[in-house]
Amino acid sequence: MFEQVLNPTGNLFLTWLVALVPVVLLLVLLAGFRLSAWLATLVGSIVTYIVAVWLWHMPVGLGIHAYIYGSLTGIWAVDWITFWGVMLFNTLMITGVFEQFRRWLTAQGTPDVRVQAILFAWAFGALLEGLVGFGYPWAFVAPILIALGIPDLDAIRVAAIANNAPVSYGALGVPIIALAAVTGLPLLQLSSSVGHIVAVLALAPPWVLIYLVSGKKGFRDGWPLAVVGSLAYIAGQFPVAVYLGPYLPDVTGAIVCFAALLILLRFWRPAQVLGYGGHPVSAEEQARHGGGAHGLSGAEIFRAWLPFIVLIVVVVLWTGPWSPLPGIALFKLSVAAGSSIHKGAKVLALFVFAPFIGGSAIGVSWLIASLLLRATTNQIREAFGRTFRQMWGALLVGVFIFGLAFVFNYSGMAASLAAGFAKIGPFFIVVAPVLGWIGVALSGSNTSTNAMFGFFQASVGRLLGFPPLLLPSLNSVGAEVGKPVAPQTASVGVSTSRFVRNEGEVIRHNMGWTFIILGYLIVIGVLFYLFAPSVMEIAAKP
Repeated sequence: MFEQVLNPTGNLFLTWLVALVPVVLLLVLLAGFRLSAWLATLVGSIVTYIVAVWLWHMPVGLGIHAYIYGSLTGIWAVDWITFWGVMLFNTLMITGVFEQFRRWLTAQGTPDVRVQAILFAWAFGALLEGLVGFGYPWAFVAPILIALGIPDLDAIRVAAIANNAPVSYGALGVPIIALAAVTGLPLLQLSSSVGHIVAVLALAPPWVLIYLVSGKKGFRDGWPLAVVGSLAYIAGQFPVAVYLGPYLPDVTGAIVCFAALLILLRFWRPAQVLGYGGHPVSAEEQARHGGGAHGLSGAEIFRAWLPFIVLIVVVVLWTGPWSPLPGIALFKLSVAAGSSIHKGAKVLALFVFAPFIGGSAIGVSWLIASLLLRATTNQIREAFGRTFRQMWGALLVGVFIFGLAFVFNYSGMAASLAAGFAKIGPFFIVVAPVLGWIGVALSGSNTSTNAMFGFFQASVGRLLGFPPLLLPSLNSVGAEVGKPVAPQTASVGVSTSRFVRNEGEVIRHNMGWTFIILGYLIVIGVLFYLFAPSVMEIAAKP
């Protein structure tokens, strides 16, 4: 074990600047040189290791161990989940089940643009984010909205803004799992603290969506859609996030939202049907854009819902607090360093091989769903091939970003950075979500942002006496707010529109609303700090 050095240059400001080098380099490579994320994180991790050995005097051998344990954590805790999540999604696509689900859902829509925005962009987008993330909610939702009469650029913005609240949980909880891995904070309690913030944040987007598609006029008789859309999502998301963990809040939030909206539309509809821009829709237009019949039998509808039912049942039974499976660990690998900011404390670079973690539950869910859907060998082979082609770069990012993050934390660089930022004092409560917004806006990944900034945010929180879960949680939710202006997300999101390779125009169109929602998040963070700090404390084990 070696002892970390807090101020290796002898000048805290200079040390703070040097500690920023890996962060700045990574962002410059991604945003300035537009390198692929896997290549940028590889270069960034090499530079981080060199700086850590050269200036922070991290032992070469121990640093290599820290990097390897970080990479293994990225593979097992993150890549293992995202791979099976995308496999499930691709299997649904190849077998035609996802198309049946989309047809059924589209038929539930009415000609009213406000209903379409809440049902498709908000609820359906949350389901896609919870399953696969990576910009796919934009790519699938925007064409539906465009086909319903919303202009291309505005449809993409609606899909992107609707995608805000679900991003903190991302593809089956991966961002929160990454945050727990680098901070050492309890996964369930991190999920709970993020869930509290997201529950308040989620009150706003449905109102924003109604305004974006119909202006102020849309609120007159469309407000029940915003109320039901936001509260129903929260009703499905919040208890799962608090009591079960980060794997399914988006999926359950979306399904409860679907159910509540469809029940609402059975008994109530806006008095006046509005099209895009708040203009009344004629009878002819209502007939043309009214959704129409889906043409599916009851058995086909059940088949379309079956994979989601399987996913929820398996993951809840497998990962819930009643299950011993996630806690089974075959072995642990670690190296320790003496903390430079908390004397007597240790900073661990730790890899735990737990074979029955959430990713394994999702893999079993895919297997069961594939058997029930009677996927053929060729379809499964095609799903594996498509998933690998789509995911190989993202999987490498998981390897390199966690190696980088573990070295950054283990060497003491994160502690030195935290000591510099701690000079801001309690005002850092405003800075924390902004850093999350900046991180994801430039890196494109909530998971990578949490891996890079999570330990640092936790360290600043300890230095300033904040509740331990508050700043890491604000970092994660701040990252979700920045997603609509992330170039990498936009590149996937526009892939089904005429704005391919024109992400800049889309990002500029989205920018203003992300600032507004970021301001709302800052207010939420301050309110939790002042009036509900106990929610962000780590509860003692019974």
